[in-house]
Amino acid sequence: MATRPFQRPVIAPHVLFGGVYGTVLASSMVAALTQYGETARAERLYDAKWLLVTAAASALAHGYAHLVARRGDRAHHGIRPAVRALLQEWPLIVATLPTALLLFGAGLGWWASRGIEYVAFAINTVLLFGWGLFASRVVGRTWRSALAVGAGDAGLGMAVVVANALIK
Repeated sequence: MATRPFQRPVIAPHVLFGGVYGTVLASSMVAALTQYGETARAERLYDAKWLLVTAAASALAHGYAHLVARRGDRAHHGIRPAVRALLQEWPLIVATLPTALLLFGAGLGWWASRGIEYVAFAINTVLLFGWGLFASRVVGRTWRSALAVGAGDAGLGMAVVVANALIK
């Protein structure tokens, strides 16, 4: 029996884009940070702050790139559209919050600092799976197909993280 797709998209493409981008960014940052083997609580607090600053900088850079790219169209330009374009990058920052919370909690001693990166990778892999699954269901794919896409998206996302870690 086929399943009915959602009647209309329930999430904007920029939200999906920012969610995936932020999740991969957070995983890549944790991979880069753990390459040095620092697991002290103070380092984890620093890592959480560094992740949030980097996410904000990435969101600003992405929003700025959209501003420049849109200058060629016939849309209105000015301060309000510029601020609106920058504010639309919020999903990228929000997607890094689970990882930042894990690092912050390890820094405060809420849980063990050593090995927290593996927990972050696992959670981010599940998030990437969820983004792929959700996006597939929104466009009407069957559950079986959406599960396969979600698994593929999670694998691809982690492959990007591993590639980034190997490059650094």
